[in-house]
Amino acid sequence: MSKDAQKTPYNPPALEFKSSTFSVPVLVIASNDLIIIEQQLQAKVLLAPEFFKNSPLVLDVQELNKQSVDVDIVAVIEVIRKLGLLPIGIRGGNAQQNEQAITLGIPLHSIHTSSTTIDAKKPKTPTPEPETKDLLQTGTTVITHPIRSGQRVYAAGDLVIIAQVSAGTEILAEGNIHVYGTLRGRALAGVQGNTEARIFCSDLQAELISIAGNYKISEDLNQNIRNTPVQIYLDKQTLVIKEI
Repeated sequence: MSKDAQKTPYNPPALEFKSSTFSVPVLVIASNDLIIIEQQLQAKVLLAPEFFKNSPLVLDVQELNKQSVDVDIVAVIEVIRKLGLLPIGIRGGNAQQNEQAITLGIPLHSIHTSSTTIDAKKPKTPTPEPETKDLLQTGTTVITHPIRSGQRVYAAGDLVIIAQVSAGTEILAEGNIHVYGTLRGRALAGVQGNTEARIFCSDLQAELISIAGNYKISEDLNQNIRNTPVQIYLDKQTLVIKEI
């Protein structure tokens, strides 16, 4: 090896591209009435403000285009951003709509984008990526201290908490979640798509519960199961909450 080759420093690459699959909520609009769109979207945001805060989404206009109903993409995007949501793509658009989106810096997405439709009948939540973790363990993670407001816990397997989970927290697991105490805050099990995952808790007072992206917020919970020990699981994509 020459002296010049020996002196040449190794400079690792500053960046690299990696393929990734992740879920993004899709906002399907079926009206070009901006007032109605803003009113109904605002109503959804108010149901779970922390869930929708700064949430990315893809705008889907294919239903309107099937009916040959024109819509002002620029105005719709303005409404979406006004309500604190972040449009990161458009799908189902025609040539003019796509051009408007590109002008706004919004890329085009194919109809087959991995996503979750914002739907009042079957609401879902985006699957969090492991990169958003505060704590990541393999196997079963056992926590014996309370989870306090503002904290986020992520477990690559099952998550067991032998303490209370406070309001304003977020606990996530790729497997099951067990809370041997009061469950407030947000609890998301099966976050990588495990539909067999379950949530068990001694006292249900959660702001949001989710199994594999299927969720319910506090306002959707039956008062009869509040403050009781429950298990939560999926049955044919329907979230079931059953007393233990």
